[in-house]
Amino acid sequence: MSTRERIRGFIVDTFFVDDFADDDSFLRKGLIDSTGMMELVAFLEQDFGLKLEDRELVPENLDSLSRVVAFVEKKQAQRLSQAS
Repeated sequence: MSTRERIRGFIVDTFFVDDFADDDSFLRKGLIDSTGMMELVAFLEQDFGLKLEDRELVPENLDSLSRVVAFVEKKQAQRLSQAS
């Protein structure tokens, strides 16, 4: 299962929404509220083994499926480059 599919599945299952485009703003469309954002962050940390810093918790990283996927992939690449 791809990163995009895993994250989309979490959003659909947790927030009971399935009619959203990859670039739809979670906050502006009312798909995920601020409490839901914390659930999303916890999921990303647990499911992908990431540690998100407070400074990374910004809309540029987390306000659409496309942005979350790009952010997770960037974090994973950073972790891999640091491990080698």
